Amino acid sequence: MSASPRPQRSEPSEPSDKPLRDPVDAIIDQWAAVRPDLDTTAMEVFGRVYRLSRALGDRMEKAYARFGVSRGEFDVLATLRRSGEPYTLSPRELSATLMLTTGGMTGRLDKLERAGLLRRSPDPHDRRALQVTLTDEGLRLIDEAVGAGVAVQTEALSHLNEEQAGQLADLLRMLVVGTAS
Repeated sequence: MSASPRPQRSEPSEPSDKPLRDPVDAIIDQWAAVRPDLDTTAMEVFGRVYRLSRALGDRMEKAYARFGVSRGEFDVLATLRRSGEPYTLSPRELSATLMLTTGGMTGRLDKLERAGLLRRSPDPHDRRALQVTLTDEGLRLIDEAVGAGVAVQTEALSHLNEEQAGQLADLLRMLVVGTAS
């Protein structure tokens, strides 16, 4: 079965008279030259999603480093913060939410506990289990770090207007839900 030809899309409106291009366009042009039969729409979308993820991931890492935590450690603190008072979850709940093995979680918890950002204590309802709770310092730090992270993300979105940002969020949600099965 042969792929359908690549659909033509209009370029986004830009103040300059030159069409907006990115490195993915060069890759797509190369494929079009050697495989004109190939529909590269998915490659265009996911190539850009991947590049955006890498670029923003690096910026987020720098934003969190100012607070002495990595992105992975930020994720642990943020998950506890989002859980609401008393900011307590089991290591198993944290692992499930963050899609980490218990071994990977233990290393993060050890570092964050040594830094005084969380504490582990016995679960009062199950002597075999532990609870992980944000400390006051952990709560202060995560509230500052999340603000710094949102500022980085907001800056990245500043290239879109509010309607475009909403459309992009809706489209990405559809992709996430559609690929979750």
